[in-house]
Amino acid sequence: MSRRSLPLSQLRAFEAAARLRSFKQAAEELAVTPAAISHQVRELESLLGVALFERRTRQVVPTAAAEHLYPVLRQGFDDFAKALEVVRERATPSSVTISCTPAFASQWLLPRLAGFHTHHPEIDLRIHASEATVDLSRGDCLAIRYGVGPYPGHEVTELATDAFAVVASPQLNLTSVEDLSGVRHIRFDWYRSNLGLPTWSDWCREAGCSMTDLGHSLAFTDESHAIQAAIAGQGVALLGLTLVQAELDRGVLHVPFGPLLPGLRYHLLRGRESLGNVALDQVEAWLRDEFSEVSHAPANATHESNRSR
Repeated sequence: MSRRSLPLSQLRAFEAAARLRSFKQAAEELAVTPAAISHQVRELESLLGVALFERRTRQVVPTAAAEHLYPVLRQGFDDFAKALEVVRERATPSSVTISCTPAFASQWLLPRLAGFHTHHPEIDLRIHASEATVDLSRGDCLAIRYGVGPYPGHEVTELATDAFAVVASPQLNLTSVEDLSGVRHIRFDWYRSNLGLPTWSDWCREAGCSMTDLGHSLAFTDESHAIQAAIAGQGVALLGLTLVQAELDRGVLHVPFGPLLPGLRYHLLRGRESLGNVALDQVEAWLRDEFSEVSHAPANATHESNRSR
């Protein structure tokens, strides 16, 4: 039988009836009457010259010929639906929400968005910059989380392991731990105090000094403000190197000396309902590529601690 003569309407009616084993349920699915389903099936049987169902009271039973035909049609219609969905998604603007903390959004994500839009102009991004989490079950959201997990109920990809170091503006001319007494040490409030992240006390213990060896403090409630203060030369900050990678690369910040302390891990989370979403797949691939270029071992910082957390 040639493609031009394929009885597509009859095949669709047969596939639904064979899958549901009911002309009535097939009619409800296809929004026609049971009589229309019966008529289309009889037309297909007449064309093939073979019975496809045994008609019984309130039930239809596929024959051996129907059992041979049905799996092929089922797979074919499934493939049609998937291919059409891919075309539809590519032909219409797609919207993806990325959920992350405000500090990550401003320091890491926003400077990279121009590059993303250059390669994916068809995707509309929405940045949800908040300490609050979002519901990932709706299928158009990704979340970047910093911690150790686990994150039950989600598809999780590890993006990078962070590291912490003292960072400062090169204008401060810091060359040794002893110089810290002459500058302010910058502190900020973590949005979650139970993460077990490195503190100034941890750093001093690894560096072989004490908190009394540090200068006066300068405190912020927001991590981004602490980073900007360090760039402005208002003091030294103990920061995760992922967020200040661009500033380290540009030379507006540097790591004057060690030690380097282990941080936590960045994870990418998505709802299992989103699997197969082409736009989310593309955003995920871009994020993974960007994270793969992040380095956490500045040449002038030595990792003097093997301690794990």
